[in-house]
Amino acid sequence: MADVNAQTLGERIRDARKRADMSQDDLARSVGLERTAVNKIEGGVRKVTALELADIAAAIGVRMSTFFEEPIPALVSYRSSQGLDTTDSQIDALLAKLADEVEFIVSLGASELGIEAADIVGKASITRPSTNAEAESLAAKARSLMALPANEPIHKLSESVARIGLLTFSRNIGQDIADAGTILLRRGGVSLINSHMKVGRRRLSLAHELGHYLIADDYTVDWRVTDYPDHAVPMESRLDRFARALLLPESAVGRQWQMAVDQFGERRAAIQLASAFRVDMATLATRLKELALADNETITLVRQCRTSQTDIVEMNLCVPLEELTDTTVPRPFALAVLQLVRDERISRERALELLQGTFDETDLPRIRERRSDEIWNFVS
Repeated sequence: MADVNAQTLGERIRDARKRADMSQDDLARSVGLERTAVNKIEGGVRKVTALELADIAAAIGVRMSTFFEEPIPALVSYRSSQGLDTTDSQIDALLAKLADEVEFIVSLGASELGIEAADIVGKASITRPSTNAEAESLAAKARSLMALPANEPIHKLSESVARIGLLTFSRNIGQDIADAGTILLRRGGVSLINSHMKVGRRRLSLAHELGHYLIADDYTVDWRVTDYPDHAVPMESRLDRFARALLLPESAVGRQWQMAVDQFGERRAAIQLASAFRVDMATLATRLKELALADNETITLVRQCRTSQTDIVEMNLCVPLEELTDTTVPRPFALAVLQLVRDERISRERALELLQGTFDETDLPRIRERRSDEIWNFVS
């Protein structure tokens, strides 16, 4: 934990307060100080006591130690590019908090987190795709890095991306908020997916964020993935193509689409492929179009197609558990937290905070009862 002077400490308190969307008046009321006192603390004019700092951290909703830690470089770069007085959006603030929590787990040396898998990406010599063909190639390389078959559906995308150091969280943050965001850590990265969307859109958004991660974009927040026209945001368009190619590999889709059309007709073929590859109909329609596998009339039919309960029963479709629904934390992150509880390196209360309501007290592992003579292990 680094030593910081009053000026730096004040700036970090101010930044944390703004990310929490609190005014100086709000913070002052929460901690029982005058607004002028908060203003002086943030300006580095007035020193803050340890008790006051603990109250400030609790009111803002951060660990007190974060005021003494160097911020993640990607966050510093992003905020500087947005202007010193920018107020983070809701998804920005959540991403920053999640990144801080992951870095906290990393600092405790929890091997279950598996963040060292990020080194695979660094050694892969990945370049930014400038053409659709390069986006398709990047999708094939991504599958290889994640040790996935070249032409099979990716059933658990969030677990697959964790194999290369990208930890994916989800949270329902509403309809009019961004689809997703990603931040690079000192090692690895964190993605946040807006679970307000349906499962196909959530998976597409994560595939898009994986693209940002692979090409080492420090910090990205994506609004309405797939809505980027080529002439406006060419890289976003390339990453959209990458995401579709990742979820719907060309050779597999080409073969299975024609077989399904011959057997079932176009509507049921679309339902079968969308179910098998776990994509939404809009994504499938766009993929069929860009691979020249269907005419405009068929593309329109696919885009408007909806899977009914009758289809599920009559076609014997497998309906897996939805991915990234409501609030979720990545499995390696949960494993790391649980092990830290077992090792008594974090409190049960802190574990529940980290697990964001996905566990309750009874879900946590029991602490092993110690023999009376074991105290000597700590004092010898």
